[in-house]
Order: sequence, then C-alpha cells, then structure tokens
Amino acid sequence: MEINSRPLSLGGINTRYGYYRSRNVRFGANPAPDSFELMTLNKFTTEYNLQKAINENPKIKNILNMHNLPCKLNMETIRDLQEHHAKDTKDIALGIIENLPLALKNKTDKSAVERAAFLHDTGKALIPDEILNKHGKLTEAETEIMHTHSELSYELLKIGGLDKKTLALIKNHHQNATKTGYPLVDKTFFADVNQQIVSISDKYSALTEKRPYKEPLTEKQALTIIYKDVKDGKFNPLIFNSLVKYTGMGGTSEKITLFN
Repeated sequence: MEINSRPLSLGGINTRYGYYRSRNVRFGANPAPDSFELMTLNKFTTEYNLQKAINENPKIKNILNMHNLPCKLNMETIRDLQEHHAKDTKDIALGIIENLPLALKNKTDKSAVERAAFLHDTGKALIPDEILNKHGKLTEAETEIMHTHSELSYELLKIGGLDKKTLALIKNHHQNATKTGYPLVDKTFFADVNQQIVSISDKYSALTEKRPYKEPLTEKQALTIIYKDVKDGKFNPLIFNSLVKYTGMGGTSEKITLFN
C-alpha cells in the first residue's frame, strides 16, 4: 500500500449520498454464491452464507426477538458497506499498520485486522432501515438496537470459517482500552493493538462519511474528535499518530494547530 495516499480533505469532498439504501430480501430456496464472491472477503457475506447462519444459529433470532425486531436480511446494506464504509475502514486499518513504529507493527496480525475491518458491520444488514438511516437522533430504545449490530456481526459470521481472533475483533470493534464501549466485556478483556486499530479505523471512517443523518466531517475535525479519545485513554497515542500520518495530516505545522 502506498503510504499517505488519502486526499487531504476527504470529509469535504465525500459524495456518498444514500449510503444505506433499503431493499429487504425475503427468502425461499437459498441462492448459491457466485465464483467472484468466493474469491474475496465477500465470500463471508454472501446471501447464501448469511441466511445459512440465520437458519443454524439461534442466537441471531434471540437477539432480534429481545428487541421485537423482524428477521429481515437487507443485502443492499451489505453491498453498500462493501463498496464504501467496509472498504474504507479496511484501507485505513492497513494504512495505520504501515505507519506504525516497527516494535508495535510487529505485534499486529495484519490478516486478522484486514478481515475484521472489512466485515465488522455485517450485522447492520439485520437492523431495520428506519433505525439504520433515521434522520435525527435515535431514541434510547433505538440506540440499544443499533448497539446490537456488533454482536449480530459476530453471530452471523462465526460459523462461516473465520478464525477466533478475527471474530473477537469484529464483536468488540466498538470497545476500547477503557472498556467503556459496547458490547459489555469482563475484566479479562484487553484491547490490544489489533483491536484498537480496527476501532479507530471504523470511527475515523464513520466520522468522515456522509450518512443520511449527518454531513461528513473534514479530516481535521475527525482527528480532533479522536484525539480526545486518546487523551481519555481509549486509544494508544502511537496508533493515533499512525492514523495522522496515513491521512497526510502529519506535517509539523498541522500538528501544532490540529489539536490545540
């Protein structure tokens, strides 16, 4: 990957209108995955594999039933994720790894990070469109539903052949070093370098994207928000510095003004 290849004003030029488009898919016979899907990370999120997971993993329906949600798989959400946020998060995560100090870089599992960064939001395909793309602030109940997407991602993907490390990264991509994210974790949880890379990449991508409910932030605005997380102990400063370098905002003059 070429380092510092992202444009300097990604947030300002983002044109991702209609990020999630609704098309609820109802199923009869399970469709077979095509040959292209089987050659890429997309193979884990084919309609065939996701519906198979729903049929074979009762925890998925249990999570949905707890919130009185229908079991409707929206494949258009999956396609939009793969074209935009999932791809962007993966590219950011790999860019961060390339910019890490060698000692920290040697502690990363690049393959697991790549897989988790691309697949982390798979569970959003089961979140109703009226919540996923709501214009305006979510209610407390709607927020709880949105927060189920990380566990749904894990449950949808755990029988598909992914390794345990990747699955853990997916399940906990909204957690951090202070354990104040979601889903709830016990005292044994440790947000290692891989976990923090996936989490910070997801957050940066989300902040700089246009969504139906918000305008995109500029790179500087997004980095300033994440810098507060660093000061609060949620992310390792070296990982954050690598993100800054990747975005191209790492010049001395920018650093002086960016976070003051």
